[in-house]
Amino acid sequence: MDSRLERSYARTVNAWCMYDWANSGFATTIMAAVLPTFYSEVAGATLEPVQASGYWGYTNTAGMVVVAFAAPILGAIADHSGAKKRFLGGFAGLGILFTGLLVLVSTGDWLMASLFYILGRIGFSGSIVFYDALLPHVARSDDIDQVSTKGFALGYLGGGLLLVINLAWIMKPGWFGLPDAEFSSRLSFLSVAIWWAIFSIPLFRRVDEPAFIRREGESPNPVRAGFQRLARTFRDVRHYRELFKFLIAFWFYNDGIGTIITMAVIFGKEIGLETTDLIGAILAVQFVGVPFSFGFGWLARRLGAKRSILLALGVYAVIAVGGYFIQTSLHFWILAFMVATVQGGAQALSRSLFGRLAPKAKTAEFFGFYDVSSKFSGILGPAIFGVVGQLTGSSRLSIISLVVFFVLGGALLLQVDEEQGIRLAEEENRQTGMV
Repeated sequence: MDSRLERSYARTVNAWCMYDWANSGFATTIMAAVLPTFYSEVAGATLEPVQASGYWGYTNTAGMVVVAFAAPILGAIADHSGAKKRFLGGFAGLGILFTGLLVLVSTGDWLMASLFYILGRIGFSGSIVFYDALLPHVARSDDIDQVSTKGFALGYLGGGLLLVINLAWIMKPGWFGLPDAEFSSRLSFLSVAIWWAIFSIPLFRRVDEPAFIRREGESPNPVRAGFQRLARTFRDVRHYRELFKFLIAFWFYNDGIGTIITMAVIFGKEIGLETTDLIGAILAVQFVGVPFSFGFGWLARRLGAKRSILLALGVYAVIAVGGYFIQTSLHFWILAFMVATVQGGAQALSRSLFGRLAPKAKTAEFFGFYDVSSKFSGILGPAIFGVVGQLTGSSRLSIISLVVFFVLGGALLLQVDEEQGIRLAEEENRQTGMV
């Protein structure tokens, strides 16, 4: 009986982790590697290079505003109605549709590219709110760090494999019967949508919708009940002090991480680095990140999640300083390797630590707040990057300014009493019968 339960648990965990594999093509091909270059050279061919960098930053900002403010409300509604998977499916469908429509973008279509990317990223980011909210229900409390890091590791691998395929099309289109690199880039956007759709299937087949609690006095209308839950959470904010302290810390340091992810390639283009080196370095990050993501799961067992995150932030501060001095492709490759050692671990352990701090009856609501913190990094960071670049004529000062986010985020994280926050969440889980 125990072995059957273990096999069932393993299948559920693997199915959940496969959504990281499924959606990571958007993070690699769309957000990080191919679309930024395509936006600069093709869609934004009629723009100046610094202008294209600025518009790309503003595009990332615009896409995040909607999700950032809607996520907590939608999360509270999902908790009330037991609809985490339905919300996940709706946002994933939106992201898949508009990612696929990027195949229509051609020379000078920067406005169309921005619109489709904004809608695609809303779908991508919105789906992750509800995907992350499933983590505390899928993983055992003593295994949650390892499950989260496994998801990130599979995401690196899946996103990396698809990016290899996409780059092969772009660099050698004739081998595949494709006319040129521009057409191959557009085809790669469609492939991301197809990959995302196919590999999402295991989660929807094998992961059950978690149990949910409808509290006494809540409206039967899910929208009204969602607002009631949010109002109660804000009234009880002192009750969840450690969780909200962590959210503030996460807002700061993830601002730096998110900006590095979204702006690295287009910054490299601005300072004159070769496209093959830029995309190759991003690709290397995907595969180097796999063992280091698993490594942070191992590290968390020995140091704890909080100390492991702080270690990663120290490395990120060094990376931001180094970014100011980049002169050659070799410098970019070195910094990309350093990013690969910490990116997956910092994000995976942030997700699992937050999952421990959040009561299970409120996971979608609280992961909505978590996503607000995450997506504000998609609002402020790239916007500052774009403004500073346009004001100074170079984005080098934009890069070094990110040190402030890592230092402030780490200092605030030191103030979080994770043991007290976890103990509070476990007490509430017992009270609601959702242990």
